Amino acid sequence: MPKVNVGENEPLEKALRRFKKKIEIEGILKTLKARKHYEKPSERKRRKRKMGYKKF
Repeated sequence: MPKVNVGENEPLEKALRRFKKKIEIEGILKTLKARKHYEKPSERKRRKRKMGYKKF
């Protein structure tokens, strides 16, 4: 679970931007979108082959 520490005088927008960047780097949104709908096994294989056999 990503965490971002917010300083006393730091604007919330800046901390939110850091949080979004951290989530993007960890790939959380990508896996969430992939799990949103059912994916047939043949489609999963095709996607993995296209991505270069990365596990998701």
